[in-house]
Parts: sequence; C-alpha cells; structure tokens
Amino acid sequence: MWYQYLAAFLAGGFFANVIPHFVHGASGNKFPTPFSNPRGIGLSSPTVNVVWALFNLVCAYLLFTVAPVDMAHPALLLTFLAGISVISIGSSVRFQRKHKE
Repeated sequence: MWYQYLAAFLAGGFFANVIPHFVHGASGNKFPTPFSNPRGIGLSSPTVNVVWALFNLVCAYLLFTVAPVDMAHPALLLTFLAGISVISIGSSVRFQRKHKE
C-alpha cells in the first residue's frame, strides 16, 4: 500500500533526527531544535534536545507499526533508508552553518 512507503520514509526521517539531538543532549551540549530562538537556529538546552530525540523515537516507532521495514520487504527498507539519507544530508548542510549565523 502507498501509505506504507510514506510511513517508511517518515520513519527513516524521524529515526535519523533522533541521533544528533540525543547525542548532543546526553553529552550536555546545546543544539538547535524547533523550540530554540530563533527557531531552528538558536541553541536549545541539553534536556530539550533529549526530550526532542525521545519524541522523534516514539514517532519513528509508531510509523514502524504501519510499515514493516525488514529484509522481507526490500522496497520498504530502501524507502526507510532514503528517509534516513534525505534527513541526514539535509541536516548536515543546514547545521554546518549553525556557528556562522
């Protein structure tokens, strides 16, 4: 079904977004979140980053319940990996400027 591909792609995006926020937050470092000021540019506290990472993890899990991402469904697995790739590459481009703004 088409919605499984959308769920797999979004699950990849949410899952990829967990990693930088959780690592920065758990390390005690500030990092941009949608709640920072200015939005997405300013730095949020480590606690906000951990909470944001956990929210993204829950979203990814819920989307996994819709899309069976495993080796038995290679097209969904590739769609999931595409979601990870798009968010990861986009984030790397976006956040390389965080100290310049």
